[in-house]
Amino acid sequence: MICRWVFIAEGRLKGRDLVSIKDLTREDFEQIFHIAEKMKKEGYSKNLKDKIIGLLFYEPSTRTRLSFDAAARLLGAETIWFAGVEGTSVMKGETLKDTIETVANYVDLIVLRHPCDGAARWAADVTTNRMKRGHKKVPVINAGDGKNEHPTQTILDLFTIKERKGRIDGLCIAIIGDLKYGRTVHSLIYALSLYDCDIILVAPEALQIPEHIEEFMKRKNMRYEKRSKLEEIISIADILYVTRIQKERFPDENEYNKVKGIFRLNKELLSKAKSDACIMHPLPRVDEISTDVDSDYRACYFEQAANGIPIRAAIMSLILGMI
Repeated sequence: MICRWVFIAEGRLKGRDLVSIKDLTREDFEQIFHIAEKMKKEGYSKNLKDKIIGLLFYEPSTRTRLSFDAAARLLGAETIWFAGVEGTSVMKGETLKDTIETVANYVDLIVLRHPCDGAARWAADVTTNRMKRGHKKVPVINAGDGKNEHPTQTILDLFTIKERKGRIDGLCIAIIGDLKYGRTVHSLIYALSLYDCDIILVAPEALQIPEHIEEFMKRKNMRYEKRSKLEEIISIADILYVTRIQKERFPDENEYNKVKGIFRLNKELLSKAKSDACIMHPLPRVDEISTDVDSDYRACYFEQAANGIPIRAAIMSLILGMI
């Protein structure tokens, strides 16, 4: 097909790593949204033909890995990948640095998920240092690093909100569940600092946002409040962003057992929500959203997951400078 996409702020993301949502501006978000919307409406051109994308997933993933893979293929790229370290040289003790050094010889772009906070920044530094030895720069996209961040998830979250509500400014956004360990939550809060929103942080004290993120919110003069009960805010939120209590992030299983199942959004509770509220979840869910909510028109978590393809296709195209 003939690409009819309109270029805006051409070259803003070309050649850049996407490690933290804090590396982006509101204009960057708008550029990504613009291209993703065009892709959804007009289809995917083969603008990444002859490109190879490396998907290095040290941790389990369904939506993120598959949507990156699907987006790359729709754009004409090939993918090479591993999911979990079994069968790789990591099992032999190979360091992340050596894996990145090696894979960077094979690909044009690396998408990395890793259990350690800061792993994506480290990988980006490795590929940048390769340039000093005469190699091409291979950009790195953070697909989730420990409990730190998950920037592409946040971008598709914002895109979904804007599609559903027509705006992001002026909304009351309730973020519910595991705010301490939830990397999607951390990236979302950083991004919302660029918008004019009211934020409600709903979690038990043991799972409230880390101190360094609250300090960030104060420095940015963000409007927020903390609550511990979902029932207290269900009727005032425009966005109900629900997250899973992440058992795998807890250093002590006994601490997890104290808070598991603490929030459960079901059809009865949802009857008290706004008629045009948007229920979101980065998925996977366990029991924090009942399946009887799935048929409600306000549920948009599977819509979120679907938006992973156009958003990640737009990001890869922009970083590789192919639009």
